[in-house]
Amino acid sequence: MGLGQRIALVFKAKASKALDRAEDPREVLDYSYQRQLEMLAQVRRGLADVATSRRRIDMQYGQLETSSEKLRTQAAEALQLGREDLAREALSRRMTVTSQLDSLAAQRESLRVEEDKLTLASQRLQAKVEAFRTRKETIKATYTAAEAQTKITEAVTGISEEMGDVGMAMQRAEDKTEQMQARAQALDGLLESGALSDATLPTGGRDDLQAALDAARGAGDVDAELTAMRRELSAPTQPKSIGPGTEQGR
Repeated sequence: MGLGQRIALVFKAKASKALDRAEDPREVLDYSYQRQLEMLAQVRRGLADVATSRRRIDMQYGQLETSSEKLRTQAAEALQLGREDLAREALSRRMTVTSQLDSLAAQRESLRVEEDKLTLASQRLQAKVEAFRTRKETIKATYTAAEAQTKITEAVTGISEEMGDVGMAMQRAEDKTEQMQARAQALDGLLESGALSDATLPTGGRDDLQAALDAARGAGDVDAELTAMRRELSAPTQPKSIGPGTEQGR
């Protein structure tokens, strides 16, 4: 297989996959049903046209029958008056009308047969369209229920794309929360150790003079405690008392 054929095959496969994802069976069914309704409408229009043509021929046939009967009456009247020439003319015209009647009769019969066929076809197509409509609605309802069940299952299991995005967002929020908590704890530790000053204190509580006084006061307290400890260590030890009945000078 050449490179061009492989590229074409890959393109067709990807296009088919994309179309499969984009295609909604419910829309396809609705479109097919609409097309069948259009076909049924065409058949009915054809049936109406044939029926109209047959009725028009029926009207023409009736008019020719009236004309034929009139010509026959005129021929009889002409014979009664001894006008054989007029009688022949009337009968000649009547023969022409009779020929037209035969032609119209054939056309009328042909249209009647065609009308019967279209009527039967229309009835059969109508039944098929109704059956397709029932099946279409059943398939659509089943597909909608399956789609809803799939979305619910994906939401519960968290494997859908939307739920995956939600999960990632929650994870990022938790990570940021942990970072903020760690930063807050670190800042609290620095404040307690004195490495950072509390920005909420008044400006007078953060000047260098006050800091030096606090440091000197702390140093004086330490010196006083050291002096007290030296006094305790340099004080003479008290002799232990001897209880009664204990021998002395031993």
